[in-house]
Amino acid sequence: MYLEYFQLNEEPFNIAPNPNLMYPSQRHQEAIAYLQYGLRGNGGFVMLTGEVGTGKTMVSRAVLADLPDDLHVAYVLNPTLNRIQLLQTVCEAFQIKLDETSDHKKLSDALQSFLVTSHEKGESCLLVVDEAQLLDFEALEQLRLFTNIETNDKKLLQIILIGQPELQEKLMKRELRQLAQRITARYHLLPLTEQETLEYINHRLQSVGSVRPLFDKKAIKALFKYSKGTPRLINLLADRALMGAYAQGKFFVDKNLVKFASSEILGIAIETRTRWSFLSFFKGNKA
Repeated sequence: MYLEYFQLNEEPFNIAPNPNLMYPSQRHQEAIAYLQYGLRGNGGFVMLTGEVGTGKTMVSRAVLADLPDDLHVAYVLNPTLNRIQLLQTVCEAFQIKLDETSDHKKLSDALQSFLVTSHEKGESCLLVVDEAQLLDFEALEQLRLFTNIETNDKKLLQIILIGQPELQEKLMKRELRQLAQRITARYHLLPLTEQETLEYINHRLQSVGSVRPLFDKKAIKALFKYSKGTPRLINLLADRALMGAYAQGKFFVDKNLVKFASSEILGIAIETRTRWSFLSFFKGNKA
């Protein structure tokens, strides 16, 4: 709705993990480098963790976009699975055709055959598990067993685990010590600093055609204060604040608009008699 008003080509703060809008902060560049380093090895696990909304999926998409063509990639988005379901999902993701999909041994044999055949063709295989903190101990142990399929010098399946900090806590359990020892590279993604928040916002705006800053300095400080540097929250607050500026006929976002946006998004109370409301704007237009 505000795109034409601010002369933007597309939404700058869409929360979808679009790699084209990725701001290359030092933390995100380090995360990408760690994952790429781990994938250059001969197998095992690579792990990326971070709080909700810090950009883990964005980082993984950037890494996956730069992979060679001879790499088979299976992506598991719903890891709340038992051992059999996990095997079934991995086989389906690798497009392995099976007559029997409920027998653990047949599923395991089919996956092993696929990995060996791919290796003989000079191809590699990668399994990416998002929201991996949701995996139970049995499923995580199943993943470890996947990496037992190997030659003398190479494991035939590499695995990227992406999850929230709870994943780190799980891997500290004694029952999972064998899996933890197979992680060849790990990185914990932190929120942005205040300076990075400023650069992040301007980067996103410039990426969609903005020719001038749309947030003043106090607005940036307020965005950092309420979001604590979490990119997803920055996006939500910035998008709502831009809508507020459009609703009020302003050509830039100030501190008050960010405060109003935080009250809408985060439920933070504001001590003011003139509170702009996203919903009331639409109600007023309907009238």
